[in-house]
Amino acid sequence: MLYNLLAQYADQGGIFNLFRYLTFRSGGAVVTSLIICFIFGPMIIRWLKTKQKKGQPIREDGPQSHIVAKAGTPTMGGFMILLALGISTFLWADLSNKYVWAVMIVTLGFGAIGFVDDYLKVTKRTTGGVSGKVRLLLEFAIAGGVAWWLSSSDGTELALPFAKNFLVNLGIFYVPFAMLVMVWAGNAVNLTDGLDGLAIVPVIIACAALGFIAYMVGSTVYADYLGITYVGGAGELTVLCAAMIGAGLGFLWFNAPPAMVFMGDTGSLALGGMLGSIAVVIKHEIVLGIIGGLFWLETISVIVQVISFKLTGKRVFRMAPLHHHYEEKGWAEPTIVIRFWIIAIVLALAGLATLKLR
Repeated sequence: MLYNLLAQYADQGGIFNLFRYLTFRSGGAVVTSLIICFIFGPMIIRWLKTKQKKGQPIREDGPQSHIVAKAGTPTMGGFMILLALGISTFLWADLSNKYVWAVMIVTLGFGAIGFVDDYLKVTKRTTGGVSGKVRLLLEFAIAGGVAWWLSSSDGTELALPFAKNFLVNLGIFYVPFAMLVMVWAGNAVNLTDGLDGLAIVPVIIACAALGFIAYMVGSTVYADYLGITYVGGAGELTVLCAAMIGAGLGFLWFNAPPAMVFMGDTGSLALGGMLGSIAVVIKHEIVLGIIGGLFWLETISVIVQVISFKLTGKRVFRMAPLHHHYEEKGWAEPTIVIRFWIIAIVLALAGLATLKLR
């Protein structure tokens, strides 16, 4: 909103000229999101505690240490993230940019699904909320609508890493592919959200990497230099990623061990959907698989565990997702969290390296 209101005065010079620059508005978005979390975070947590009484229901089949350590902690803290992200994006992004709206539709749509899921869990005092089939159906519906909208204007090509300006036309398979990317990302982050601070920092890291790539693909100069596909207007997603970084850091202040609040499905589904939709817009879906490799590991651990148990009656891991396996092995929670953060940083750097290895 500030951009749309003040950029028209940029020709007059002075402070208004700053609103032309993505870097300035991205910095403003980070600070705005962070301040919103710091101001409203304590109030939101108090409100959630009042409404939820006993906090988030703890899985009985999960680590036994969680039953005592995490009992009474409120969930749905993703509302704090989405509030800060939404307001900051509204203030600093170019609201005439279709990509901003496409990503926000997926983010808020997935967040709404997660909110209903969390609400049912809290009110019914059960770890089962919206049924898996219904949840996936709703996610695919939102992702499918956005994927079709993007394909109708931007084409159906898939960019391949390690190859300069090389596109594969997926044709009718593009929309299902884009849907899978967004839905996978949403649920992968959801699976990763199991320990204090475990999911939010890798999401921040992934947002930083994708924001940098969005800035590159949105510039004809940088896109040409790096040999990557130029996507006009995609650079505006840098502001949105910056807003998410600020919101994530603000949430981490309250989610750091021992957590005062959990993001719940309200946050994890929304943030994963956001990562997936950004990757689709900037045509770096495959690179997201590298940057978000930690989420892949968590997802694959669950898939392998289920398949192994159904076929052989034996478990590959002591418990899935993967972070619970290491808990069962006796690793301290902070040790697991920090080591997973390190893995996320390494994978993000590997993903960024693909920009030059072409």
